Amino acid sequence: MFDREKLIELFRERALKFGDFTLASGKKSTYYLDGKQVVLHSHGLRLVSAGLLEMLDDVEFDAIGGMSIGADPIVAGVLAVAAEQGRALNGFMVRKEPKGHGTNKYVEGPVQPGDKVVIVDDVITTAGSALLSVDRAEEFGCKVVQALGVVDRLQGGAANFEKRNIPFKALLSIRDFGIEPPAEDQ
Repeated sequence: MFDREKLIELFRERALKFGDFTLASGKKSTYYLDGKQVVLHSHGLRLVSAGLLEMLDDVEFDAIGGMSIGADPIVAGVLAVAAEQGRALNGFMVRKEPKGHGTNKYVEGPVQPGDKVVIVDDVITTAGSALLSVDRAEEFGCKVVQALGVVDRLQGGAANFEKRNIPFKALLSIRDFGIEPPAEDQ
């Protein structure tokens, strides 16, 4: 079962940093959420995985995946929690670039064209990385039926998913940490 308060506490302890940062989106920020500090921690990954699976209770899908390195631990955790629940589920990884040998694929794992898939990422700002994963999965022939984030910074990501007609949910938002997004992004 998902313990929202415990996840917020872990993010505060392990992942929330204050200072001057440039985000992957290119935006400047006075805070940074290093999601890997939570999803690469045993309790954090378990909380995230259980929460994401709960969010997917009413979604029909065949596999979950996202951009490799960021989404990899999350995908693995969701698969492990699904197995604990007796549920069969596939995962996949999306490469930023094909590896240059072998199959030269962007999408790796036991997914097939026509599969309904969920795209996941740890921290969503503008959703650029997650939307690249959507593009790669769709080019492969999958149907993206849901996007998930662990934390939504509330800086345009949800609107970018909406423009693509992709339902989006996040376990937490930056407001759960008492932080308001910049006014221009609300």
